[in-house]
Amino acid sequence: MHPLLTRNRLGLYLLAWVPLTATSIYVLATRGALGWLQATVLAVSVFLFYALLCLSAWYPCRATPLGRVSFIRLLLTHLIAAMLISFVWTRVGGALSYAVLSPQQFDAIRRQFQPQLNSIFTIGILIYLLSVAFHYVLIAMEDSRHAEAQAVEARILARDAELKALKAQINPHFLFNSLNSISALTSIDPVRARDMCVLLGDFLRLTLGLGEKTSVRFSEELDLLQKYVAIEKVRFGNRLRILETIQEDSKACLLPPLLLQPLVENAVKHGIASLPEGGEIRVVVERQNGRLAIVVENSWDPETPPRRSGGRGLKNVQQRLEARYGKDASLRVNTEGELFQVSLSLPAESEEKA
Repeated sequence: MHPLLTRNRLGLYLLAWVPLTATSIYVLATRGALGWLQATVLAVSVFLFYALLCLSAWYPCRATPLGRVSFIRLLLTHLIAAMLISFVWTRVGGALSYAVLSPQQFDAIRRQFQPQLNSIFTIGILIYLLSVAFHYVLIAMEDSRHAEAQAVEARILARDAELKALKAQINPHFLFNSLNSISALTSIDPVRARDMCVLLGDFLRLTLGLGEKTSVRFSEELDLLQKYVAIEKVRFGNRLRILETIQEDSKACLLPPLLLQPLVENAVKHGIASLPEGGEIRVVVERQNGRLAIVVENSWDPETPPRRSGGRGLKNVQQRLEARYGKDASLRVNTEGELFQVSLSLPAESEEKA
């Protein structure tokens, strides 16, 4: 479909013909001895027809794209089309003059402009060639917008693929750590190991369900966190203490699934597990000024050598935030003495907006 055949664009296109039409009205009224009304009707009719006729330049321009056909073909195509279109315009212009004017006025106009018919024909050719140039500019703009749209779509597909890849790393990571814990308990306390297997089954069912979604309510994340903590309490007992300060308004917020649990798991694995007396994990969540703030802080021993995993859970969370929100979300790590703190800030989305 022609890109100018819409109400707004067609109006702007016809507006560009106003100066040429106004000049013709002046010439007809002063040199052609016509009244201003007759001159206006005739000039508007002739140039409105030619403006619409020049829209046909879109099709030969599309058939002969710049840089893809030879210069000879380009020149011949548009020159032949210009001569044909100008010929039609001059003949239709004569017919419109005959229809609008009286016989005496028509004879006077014909005698006045007959010697200049070749010049008018040439002007018609030049106007059409200007229309060709305009349509090539229009095609370049359309192609640029199409390429930009394709680039945006490619970025979205790449982001979705990255999110899926990052999400796919989570479940094996959970399972690996949990199975290590069960393995350690099997020889020490088989009953606790069996309880942990049951809890792990429930946990994985919920994890797989949430992992299929692109966004979940924060309340669902809290349910998953409670199941995870129940598993780890089988292993650590009273050494693991959880303190939650959750603002009620934050529970309805949407966020990427499986975002909170890796933060608490990191606190357990790299903090509580290294302390013989155990420690406390504090989770603070609040919604304020259109943002959702999540803080997870835990006791830790700064002198404990880092594990080989290198904070994979935190890196995964950070990459998922960047892929989902770009620069609109952040993850900060702060270590002060025997307190390790991870702070997230992301847009407070709700189901109404989603």
